[in-house]
Amino acid sequence: MNPFTGAFDWLGNAEHWSGSEGIPTRIVEHLGYTGLAVLFGAIIAVPLGALIGHTGKGGAVVGAANGLRAIPELGLLVLLVLLMGIGVLPVTIALVVLAIPPLLAGTYSGIRNVDPSVVDAARGMGMTGWRVLWSVELPNALPLMLAGLRSATLQVIATATIAAYVSLGGLGRYVIDGQYARDFPQMLGGAIVVAALALVVEGLLLLLQWLVVSRGLRGNPTRRRDRRGSPAAIATETA
Repeated sequence: MNPFTGAFDWLGNAEHWSGSEGIPTRIVEHLGYTGLAVLFGAIIAVPLGALIGHTGKGGAVVGAANGLRAIPELGLLVLLVLLMGIGVLPVTIALVVLAIPPLLAGTYSGIRNVDPSVVDAARGMGMTGWRVLWSVELPNALPLMLAGLRSATLQVIATATIAAYVSLGGLGRYVIDGQYARDFPQMLGGAIVVAALALVVEGLLLLLQWLVVSRGLRGNPTRRRDRRGSPAAIATETA
């Protein structure tokens, strides 16, 4: 049998869409792991990225955080489980480590790329540094911040399947259980649901970005701070 035919037959079986181990329940579990990881990642990364971007100090932290992408998530999860035991906490920590780099990079880049003339105008009006950050820089940085959020969310959705490796739930349950039972239609069916979920969430986040980002910022690349006062930049802009 063609593996895709078997997978779609498995997906079309009504028994797999009901009960405590049905696809809807697994989707809710999967989104739960994802939501927790992205939330805690944002709590850590967004304030840190905003502070570094606003002050211009500590940019090396962003580069160092990108090194977290090289950590094998499954290996980290197994290590955390050995240290902490089986539970949601080790899974959440492992996924938070994955979520932090894109969130941090998106926030930092968004703040640093705000048009310098806008920042200068705000300071000229007497705004304090924190007021400039809150009222000027963060709203203008939203496109890149939300791009970082989308990237982090999609990476976490794709990786949250590892929760099943340590006997938790989520859509990875179909992949892991299917592998053990050599039930390849179930494995492929689970992978298809993960991919479909990622596409749906990506679409919702794109809609969110369209709704919350002002029309003037949509699709307009911002100018970098390092172009401030550059004769070449002025000549380019006035040409």
